[in-house]
Amino acid sequence: MIQDLFAILNSFASKYLFWIERPNFNFNKIDIAEIIIISFLIYNVLVWVKQTRAWNLLKGIIVVLIFIMVCAMFQMNTILWMAGKTINVAVIAIIIVFQPELRRALEQLGQRNYITSLFSFDSQKNQERFSERVTNEIVKATYEMAKVKTGALIVIEQDVSLGEYERTGIALDSLVSSQLLINIFEHNTPLHDGAIIVRGERIVSATCYLPLSDNMGLSKELGTRHRAAVGISEVCDALTIVVSEETGNVSIAIGGELYRNVDAEYLKGKLNFIRKGAMDVARFRIWKRRMRRHVQKNDETSGE
Repeated sequence: MIQDLFAILNSFASKYLFWIERPNFNFNKIDIAEIIIISFLIYNVLVWVKQTRAWNLLKGIIVVLIFIMVCAMFQMNTILWMAGKTINVAVIAIIIVFQPELRRALEQLGQRNYITSLFSFDSQKNQERFSERVTNEIVKATYEMAKVKTGALIVIEQDVSLGEYERTGIALDSLVSSQLLINIFEHNTPLHDGAIIVRGERIVSATCYLPLSDNMGLSKELGTRHRAAVGISEVCDALTIVVSEETGNVSIAIGGELYRNVDAEYLKGKLNFIRKGAMDVARFRIWKRRMRRHVQKNDETSGE
């Protein structure tokens, strides 16, 4: 049956898509393996594209391809000749226009476990990133600010350096303490606007600018602070804590995902994973389902 379907598709391609150069296909084991690999790649590309502004472009490309298929069926040779001459230029144009998205995709690829496990660049990976005191101070400050609805954005650096974003802010190099964190984000203070970056035991920079996420799946009710948290988590392995100025809810972002309305115990547990060097983006995504159940339970109890 599969061979019959392949024969039909091959006949259609030979009759109507003769102007496209196609690879030789003999339907052996290697070809089947190639189909599986290509299908897997296409599926992951589509999942990634759907979360970016390239999704609308892809739909436009599909419309153009359907139009070209119709032209091929009716043998409109002039249009087919023009399509064949412009396709290379179109590919280059797409790469230029969507360079930020392509860069982000490659950065996420480099964060996968199967890459980092083969090439260990950090000889001190087994050491604790910071002390338990830092965890307690961050959690204490976060929920003190949440009580009075003080907006905050705290980025916890892991393996990927945040020096590029650190330079956009004001250097501090101060020990982490709940009093300092609360004072930084206090309304009408010079350092309250933007994010702070925590590296190890120290706050290295404040008022930092973070990249905004263009994820179309994020709720429209989320503001710039939450989009910045998701944006930085899309380009690195940092964990970002967000305190909403409107609701006082606490959210965390990692691996391009935002988890809303988390409690103090939950946040402390995730910070302890980072402290021990055990938290990576891939593992965090594996726990995604469990985290969502936890968040939904909190939403129900809070009446949201």
